[in-house]
Amino acid sequence: MKYIVSILLTALLGFVSGLYLPWWCIAFAAFVVSAIIRQKPFMSFLSGFLGVFLLWEILAWWIDAKNESILSQKIAQILPLGGSPVLLILLSSLVGALVGGCAGLAGSYLQKRNETGASGNAKET
Repeated sequence: MKYIVSILLTALLGFVSGLYLPWWCIAFAAFVVSAIIRQKPFMSFLSGFLGVFLLWEILAWWIDAKNESILSQKIAQILPLGGSPVLLILLSSLVGALVGGCAGLAGSYLQKRNETGASGNAKET
């Protein structure tokens, strides 16, 4: 359950912050969600990765459909993608997803560090 909530919250925060901030704010959104919701590091990476991937994938398809693939076809011809707008959308979503996944992993490690303390020893409770 935490995994799905983390994915959705990362996508939601990434979308809202993307309206007002630069593109790299998705990293901040994934970092904050992973620092707040306790998960294993791999699951934090995966939730940040999938949250941003799905967000950018949906937004890219929506923008591409609105301009009838004119811009994406031209950019795909410039890049070595064989003129395929689908590959361009997948590639751009993958780049964003890697940023989100790494930020989610960093948030998870920050949370682990806070649990064990700065010295590396477990906190006594």
